[in-house]
Amino acid sequence: MITTEFAPGSPCWLDLGTPDVRAAAAFYGAVLGWDYESMGGSEDFEGGMFRKDGKIVAGLGKLTEEGARSAWMLYFSVTDADATTEAVQVAGGTVRVAPMDLDEWGRMAQYSDPLGGQFAVWQPGTNKGVDLVDQPGSLSWTELLTSDATAAKEFYGGLFGWQFSDMELPGGGGTYTLITPAGLPEERMHGGLMEMDKENLSLTNGRPYWHPVFAVEDCDAAVAKVTENGGSVQMGPEDAEGVGRLAVCLDPANADFVVLTPAAS
Repeated sequence: MITTEFAPGSPCWLDLGTPDVRAAAAFYGAVLGWDYESMGGSEDFEGGMFRKDGKIVAGLGKLTEEGARSAWMLYFSVTDADATTEAVQVAGGTVRVAPMDLDEWGRMAQYSDPLGGQFAVWQPGTNKGVDLVDQPGSLSWTELLTSDATAAKEFYGGLFGWQFSDMELPGGGGTYTLITPAGLPEERMHGGLMEMDKENLSLTNGRPYWHPVFAVEDCDAAVAKVTENGGSVQMGPEDAEGVGRLAVCLDPANADFVVLTPAAS
């Protein structure tokens, strides 16, 4: 369960880098019921916020990195972005964006893990993170697909102090590792990681990647909106026992995300 308490090591923010801000705003508005608010005071400014029922749920910006793919970036809360940056380097990761202040809002940095999976951290100032989580139309889970689960646990466990618990997927589907922030009970788990062969990580040419899971009231209806608005479906919709009904989707620029209607509690 993700909450807006944002304990250290928990997901607190996410933003989308896309080649076409206006098209992305229209797509996610149709699929998730989001409203886009430009930060520049005009619709032509290429960056802003997504809101759901008036509450900030994500950021959106123009993709500027040469050769980068359109993707969601997940941010994890930290108390000291500079110390985290040093720890990333010691553990074999790479600094993609050095720690920088965003006015009084907070301090951010972006990295790649030792196998190439990209993620970011946020040291809160006046802004602790998104306003809405774990509700329809908002972030409800985070997921890492990696070619080496053991290495991922060692890196992220050392960096954030995450607690891990493994579960076997039904039908011989492999092992799925649940992630909980340091020192918190299992009901506060915020994500999972799963090992996959590199050939199945085709979106990133074999590199690991994180993606967000968004809660929706009706998975099948959300998937219909995805395809109606130029996106596509990689997997599903299908039922996952004890989890709910889900589908892995791509937006029109091939950024991946998951829509999930949680199982009734």
